[in-house]
Amino acid sequence: MNAVVIDTNVLLVANQQHKNTSPECVLSCTEKLLWAQQHGLIVIDDTYRIISEYCNKPDINGTRAGDAFLKWLLQNQSNTDRVHQVPINETHPDHYAEFPDQDLQPDFDAPDRKFPAVANAHPDKPSIFQAADCKWLNWWPALHATGVTVEFVCPDDIRGFYGNKFPGQPLPALP
Repeated sequence: MNAVVIDTNVLLVANQQHKNTSPECVLSCTEKLLWAQQHGLIVIDDTYRIISEYCNKPDINGTRAGDAFLKWLLQNQSNTDRVHQVPINETHPDHYAEFPDQDLQPDFDAPDRKFPAVANAHPDKPSIFQAADCKWLNWWPALHATGVTVEFVCPDDIRGFYGNKFPGQPLPALP
């Protein structure tokens, strides 16, 4: 069973709660969440930082794909056949001992640091599903060098977001 860490924006895109994503991106995120529920092993932290962030935006009573995934995760969080919880140690606010590249950690958005820390803390070093945060295009090579991989669920969308956010900058390569 393939282990994965899922960035919150995958749920938001699947719910159509992220502006300017294409219908293809919404479909890809929906398919990834369905795959994760049916065939994946979801990796989260043992102090519910990831689940808490998920709960801020999707609605467990909603009917959208991200909502359904959150409800499924809450129902299965103790099922070790489907969900693994790993400890991550916060050395100071939003800084984790398990972050795979301590020099890169300050460049990361504070709320995103938990995802690479969780991936690195798990013995299988699961991939991180990333949908729409284009800054990850700058970060994935350093993460990859430590054994943590990023799977860009919406490569066309994320490249477009990068071009809009960083005009005139060369477009980074995808993994």
